[in-house]
Amino acid sequence: MYNNYYPQVVMKFFFSYIMYLEHVSLAALGDSFYEYLLKTWLITSKNDVVARDMYFDAIEALENRGMFSVVSNGFTIVSDLKNGRADGRMQHLGCFSGGLYALTSIHAINGKSEHYMDLGKKITDTCHESYRQTASKLAPEAFRFDANGAVSSKSNERVYILRPETVESYFVLWRLTHDQKYRDWGWDMVQALEKNCRTSSGYSGVRDVYSEQPPKDDVQQSFFIAETLKYLFLLFSDDTVLPFDSWVLNTEAHPLPILKGVPTV
Repeated sequence: MYNNYYPQVVMKFFFSYIMYLEHVSLAALGDSFYEYLLKTWLITSKNDVVARDMYFDAIEALENRGMFSVVSNGFTIVSDLKNGRADGRMQHLGCFSGGLYALTSIHAINGKSEHYMDLGKKITDTCHESYRQTASKLAPEAFRFDANGAVSSKSNERVYILRPETVESYFVLWRLTHDQKYRDWGWDMVQALEKNCRTSSGYSGVRDVYSEQPPKDDVQQSFFIAETLKYLFLLFSDDTVLPFDSWVLNTEAHPLPILKGVPTV
């Protein structure tokens, strides 16, 4: 752990040597940790001040250390930090952070509410662009920006496995802003899922989002129903369904009631 943002320590074994790689991520292997710091504070009626302080210290350090960057196209990307350096690669898993920062904005304790909302919107715009620029209108697993826009060069990055993170951010931002574009973007996603992923027995991921007729991977991930469809349902539901002042959605989109009478810790 260093500089308040709690890196993963990845051990690699090579012959008789062990190398330690300081790796910090708002995507794979690290995303839920930051989310649970905020949501632990919220679900305890803001009485878990330890979780609160850890969260705000951590997100301040993430910004100060360069996790967020604006690329030449004007989009804000969320990179992993490896040994203190941003890798310039945005993962679909990190697209939940648009909603996370938007949610942070209404609970900010440091006078940075507008900043967090602006950052959440910009991250979500970036993730939407990764959908918009593909032939299938589904987003790749990971991408970088170059002169041609959001692109994925590796075959394992060109896949879409029914992930929920972007529509999660659409949902949170719709609830907080009621900007119609988030519902419009969600409907675009529904149409892309129906066109490219639906089968006679369920929904399948696809192997190449840049193809107009992407081959299917024949796998329906468990989180598709638990999260992707749930967030789409909530996006088009009334605000009285699981209102934010009574419920917290955990990292797997399970609704948990905000607890009353929790002692301060």
